[in-house]
Amino acid sequence: MANLKDLSKQKVLFTGGHRACAGCGAAIVARQVMMAAGPNTVVVSATGCLEVVSTIFPYTAWAGPFLHSAFENAAATVSGVEALYKSWIRQGKYNKKLNFIAFGGDGGTYDIGLQSLSGAMERGHNILYVCYNNEAYMNTGVQRSGATPKGADTTTAPVGKVKKGKEQYRKDLTAIMAAHNIPYAAQSVVGNWRDLTSKVEKALSIEGPKFINVFQPCRLGWSYDPAKTCEIGRLAVETCSWPLYEVIDGQYKVSKPKEKKPVTEFIKMQGRFRHLLKPENKALLDDIQAIIDKNWESLLKKETCFAQVVSPKPA
Repeated sequence: MANLKDLSKQKVLFTGGHRACAGCGAAIVARQVMMAAGPNTVVVSATGCLEVVSTIFPYTAWAGPFLHSAFENAAATVSGVEALYKSWIRQGKYNKKLNFIAFGGDGGTYDIGLQSLSGAMERGHNILYVCYNNEAYMNTGVQRSGATPKGADTTTAPVGKVKKGKEQYRKDLTAIMAAHNIPYAAQSVVGNWRDLTSKVEKALSIEGPKFINVFQPCRLGWSYDPAKTCEIGRLAVETCSWPLYEVIDGQYKVSKPKEKKPVTEFIKMQGRFRHLLKPENKALLDDIQAIIDKNWESLLKKETCFAQVVSPKPA
């Protein structure tokens, strides 16, 4: 498990001085992932917030090998780099162990880059893909994405007299990745450094394709006090709006909050959801709470079912 003292001694591989917004969760994700990964790491990043703010020519916040790919093909790019590395190993041209990590926002992961990501997972490349999930296309104007939750206010699914934000439920991408039968898939969150760094360490210790979906509040698109980024991340977990779990070789392991709070505790801090607290939108809010409860119970059943399958039969 990640140790704070050890992590603090690591070389800084994602530096300060970048151009991210105050309170940006993506920068926190990148810094903590790289602390856990260590210096022998090759990074590929899709076009998006993280790439734009960290690589403004002639400067870079990445203190190591870094490749910028297009919006849709970060997973394909890192697959190619990993394949070249394996070729060099076979030819005796290189013998150092390297980690290969791709970063992509939810737009470049859930939607535009899904085909590329699915292909990389299916082919079995020894890579870790990290989605910094801020639930919309923040870099291009806060448009809705496949990760945007129902009821959220975005520029392409706005709140008005007829519609009350996005009408569809978000895509469950972590489950889609787990369905590829990869050895490791997980969900983590900004605001719980131990959970995130421990899952990165565990993922990198496993051979084969890995995926971590990191919930990352965005003060620009979500409209909240920038100082509250980590608090909002933790509230997403405590309300089970964003459960923390991992799937290791098909086995679900769920982190349960001490107290399951109502979703209102999470949404009341964000401008994108302010309309849900109006009396006339109570039915929509109740529907959102109901789907959170249903998904949470379904996740717990997955953990329980596997435990029953692998438990030895009584003599």
